Amino acid sequence: MRLVLKAAVRKKWITHVPDLSPPHKGSGKIEHRPWFSLEEYKRLYKATANYARQPLRERFRWDAEQLHDYVVFMVNTGLRPDEAKNLQHRDISMVKDEDTGELILEIDVRGKRGVGYCMTMPGAVKAYQRLLNRPKWEPQGRKPRNEKERARRPEPPPLKLPQPTDLVFPGDLSGLFNKILDKEKLKFDREGTRSCTMSLQSILDR
Repeated sequence: MRLVLKAAVRKKWITHVPDLSPPHKGSGKIEHRPWFSLEEYKRLYKATANYARQPLRERFRWDAEQLHDYVVFMVNTGLRPDEAKNLQHRDISMVKDEDTGELILEIDVRGKRGVGYCMTMPGAVKAYQRLLNRPKWEPQGRKPRNEKERARRPEPPPLKLPQPTDLVFPGDLSGLFNKILDKEKLKFDREGTRSCTMSLQSILDR
């Protein structure tokens, strides 16, 4: 294009060559998204499953079980962490795949670009069923130290299951997720990039 314009200037069809430089400077540094290989995901899956079965403290069990189901859910849906953070139970339906006849999830995804729709892998169903049937977390307070304190302690509130308007993943699981990554030596990928919850998308990409 520039050669054509220069020729037009020489023939005096135009007075000057227009500025064709891009309005925005391009990125000088290209960074890839951190990712997990299939083998690394298997290690992560086993680690979160083991921790869900045997947490360090009983009061950590709810978070440990939520984290394991979060990992399975994210891998089998391909959702971004910000999309999963806004997800409510009313946004998810269990439907039968017309092609395979398998049970999958149909999700109304609400992100920064509006509402989209996601059809998941079958592996997301069991994780979501566990999330749907897990009672909401309630503070337990300090454990009674003796019979007198145990007698004075009020009855715990009745267990409540998640409601349609409740978030699927309430709270912040990133701290526990990072601890598992550190323990399994998965914090950095082979390129030296720090892994994060966004890395879970890489499993479906492969």
